[in-house]
Amino acid sequence: MSAPATPPPYVPGHALLAGRTAVITAAAGAGIGGATAKRLLEEGASVVISDAHARRLKESEAELAAEFGADRVASLPCDVTDETQVGALFDLAEQRHGRLDIVVNNAGLGGTADLVDMADEQWDKVLDVTLNGTFRCTRAALRRMKAAGSGGVIVNNASVIGWRAQKGQSHYAAAKAGVMALTRCAALEAAEYGVRVNAVSPSLAMHPHLVKVTTPELLQELTSREALGRYAEPWEVANVIVFLASGYSSYMTGEVLSVSSQHA
Repeated sequence: MSAPATPPPYVPGHALLAGRTAVITAAAGAGIGGATAKRLLEEGASVVISDAHARRLKESEAELAAEFGADRVASLPCDVTDETQVGALFDLAEQRHGRLDIVVNNAGLGGTADLVDMADEQWDKVLDVTLNGTFRCTRAALRRMKAAGSGGVIVNNASVIGWRAQKGQSHYAAAKAGVMALTRCAALEAAEYGVRVNAVSPSLAMHPHLVKVTTPELLQELTSREALGRYAEPWEVANVIVFLASGYSSYMTGEVLSVSSQHA
């Protein structure tokens, strides 16, 4: 019997995050960040979304506000390589909703280049957005959550590339492996003030931007590695993020969950 090639039906919300406030980075558009913002809203949370692309961000805010109510959605452009912008993002969440319960660090930057041809600037840019950006946002969130004393949850977006090798991905793999290590260490530190820190590790989640930067041949090769015979829908990764943000994962911290059949 061949593996199913179509995704399952969309899962409805169950108010798992009612009354919570969440910040999601890189949340404009049709990728994992946008799907996560919608899923969190469907589960009852209020959200502050951010992205480096201001126009797409405003469009996403308008779409979500029209569906879920303007009182539950706010946005602020944020370049996660800029500490001032990161601070302003988290300040907005507290000012707008009076609390900060959930942070989803989704911002990341990829690219393909063999190491022998890779410029310092290519390496630095991927690491600064993907790893350092996660560090900056995690630090900002933990400072506020510790001061508030009411706990919280941080979910980082890693990748199976952090576990396994792929040609041309040295910078991205190093960054995502760093996100995994950061997650584990931050979880130990944050546990003493009731904050949980976990990560998801997707393999191939399809969205329009990926099609633009990846060849059809590579997409076919990556899809062929998946046990289910297809790529993930962004909302399927978002479902796992919802699980980690909810009370259903209350005893989990420092974990990296593979949203894939490719743990290693």
